Amino acid sequence: MNKKAIFFISMMLLMATGNAQAAYELNLHAPVTEIARQIYDLHMLIVYVCLGILVIVFGVMFYSIYAHRKSVGHQAAQFHEHHVLEIIWTIIPAVILIAMAVPATKTILAMKDTTAADMTVKVIGHQWKWEYDYVDQNVHFISNLSTTQDQIDGKSEKGENYLLEVDNPMVVPVGKKIRVLLTAEDVIHSWSVPSFGVKQDAIPGFIKETWFRADKEGTYRGQCSELCGKAHGFMPIVVEAVSDEKYAAWIEAKNAEAAKGDAGADKEWTKEDLVANGKTVYEKNCAVCHQANGAGLPPAFPAMTGSKIALGAIWGADGKYAKDSHVDRLLNGKGVMPAWKAQLNDVEIASVITYERQALGNAATVDPIVQPAQIKAAR
Repeated sequence: MNKKAIFFISMMLLMATGNAQAAYELNLHAPVTEIARQIYDLHMLIVYVCLGILVIVFGVMFYSIYAHRKSVGHQAAQFHEHHVLEIIWTIIPAVILIAMAVPATKTILAMKDTTAADMTVKVIGHQWKWEYDYVDQNVHFISNLSTTQDQIDGKSEKGENYLLEVDNPMVVPVGKKIRVLLTAEDVIHSWSVPSFGVKQDAIPGFIKETWFRADKEGTYRGQCSELCGKAHGFMPIVVEAVSDEKYAAWIEAKNAEAAKGDAGADKEWTKEDLVANGKTVYEKNCAVCHQANGAGLPPAFPAMTGSKIALGAIWGADGKYAKDSHVDRLLNGKGVMPAWKAQLNDVEIASVITYERQALGNAATVDPIVQPAQIKAAR
């Protein structure tokens, strides 16, 4: 291959790369909170300082190389120390660092000031979903990734918010200071929403604090920013900032939804209804580990198909659930399996147990279905 052909191919590859990156954004997300704006301004200040240092240092260096080159007859100067110069190049960097440290310290202190909050939301990280508990409004829900499995597997076209969409977003009133209490049930997660300037680790056994105040209505997205397992990239965060009126309506709808779930626990469900409802619960909460078809990912995540848990007896002679039975495993967890009693209601737990026993290649004949009333009593 001659030089002209190599040059032509190289230019074509360079043009293709340039076109592919035409829409690539290099800067931070557009800030929508005061803290995010301060972080953005600090970022730009430090970028400009670094750029100025680069221009000055390399300018002096290249000028020195050019003006004092051997070809024009320049002879190298012989000297050992220059105390004034040493003092100058020590003082100037110190002044630059102090000039950057003062606004940075102010921003960090403001980030940690969670006092005078208008409301508090407790956020719990799980493998791999977020749990939200509105402390003042008695609202509680789980937020799962809602991107379809077909999109993830490449079987259908990816949506606009691929891997950044959830079934239950966090909803907050615009213009209000939201205090966020963060912890985790299993491993370290990190709750991060770049547009808010918020990134706080959620650590098991600890309560960490952060806050934000969205200045305008909109939908803001983030992700877990701490490597937390195989589905780390599948636990997005979506926050909707809405008006006070829309927020009040959302709270009312959530309370009505919870009341409906509680009422459903007292009725007798058919196997068909339990299986249908359980399929939805399973795909949202269990499929990430045990797979949509129940095949699992042994040995860490065992298969549901043919599982001794899903086919074995549940109730003991005393009428209570047996240790390591299907109900026990869902309510209390074991090993990497989390306890679901705080995350799912009685209807959801009864439904998903019945689905796992009557679908996914299973057809349990011992305790084939579980009613919500049984789960309610088992708690």
